[in-house]
Amino acid sequence: MQKRHDEAAAHGGGSNGTAKARSAKYRRAALRHLIFTTGPNRLSGGRLLRRHLAQGVEVRELEIASPTWPEAFDGMRIGHISDLHVGDLLPVDRAVEIAVQLASLEPDLIACTGDVVDLDNAMAPPVLEALRAVDAPMGNLLVLGNHDHLDDGEALAAMAKAADLTVLRDESVEIIHNGGRLVLGGVEWGRTVKECSERVARLGDGVDVLLSHNPKSFLEATRRGIPLTLAGHTHGGQIARRAAPNHNLAFAHGHSRGLYCRAASHLFVTTGVGAWFPLRVNCPPEIALITMRRAR
Repeated sequence: MQKRHDEAAAHGGGSNGTAKARSAKYRRAALRHLIFTTGPNRLSGGRLLRRHLAQGVEVRELEIASPTWPEAFDGMRIGHISDLHVGDLLPVDRAVEIAVQLASLEPDLIACTGDVVDLDNAMAPPVLEALRAVDAPMGNLLVLGNHDHLDDGEALAAMAKAADLTVLRDESVEIIHNGGRLVLGGVEWGRTVKECSERVARLGDGVDVLLSHNPKSFLEATRRGIPLTLAGHTHGGQIARRAAPNHNLAFAHGHSRGLYCRAASHLFVTTGVGAWFPLRVNCPPEIALITMRRAR
């Protein structure tokens, strides 16, 4: 397996220490990283990061019932994880511990909705391998987030595939169980509602579970009657009001945190595991364990 890691890293360009031309998008992200991620921690003498890492990852369990959920998959347990942002604010060993925590929940399916890394791909292989090691009998799925594309999205997708994860890039797969069929679709990163909707439309009809880094895909998901959409990206705002957690810093998103329902379609937006600045207030990092039910 180590040989596969080395090969994958070699495709990552700058991830293996060799020089490569960085895109303007990467350089802008690196500047934001300095200002919002490492800068505040340095100014605090490292206290922000120590306090941030000391905060445990909560397990959020919820049950969702939909009249269009396939009967054969009633009771299916989905482990939803997102936004690890492995890097300065989440070291590899901590990310591996979180994967072990996820495994202890014994989910039937793993759904990772992107931003595995914060900036660089170099630390991704052991984390992807830890996710693969979660024994989920119905599969281990991944879609890419915007941060996954900063270094080299193609290389990161190749690393994930080398770790035997199923990477969905505007495509779908199906599971046959108890004589029934479940269609799982995943879309690439899209910034706007229009981009997200176009990507969801490429999947066609009949999708039962949609993985999308950006929750803006939910609009098209409801049009197509998709029972469950899983998303991340917002981090739940990271700073929220205690009595009203949906009042948070992710004010640009209409769906920023938690469960939303429209007709027979549901969206769950996780607060994620990692962070892009070292502070969470009334918005703890989380792993979600979702039990899907056929509404009677």
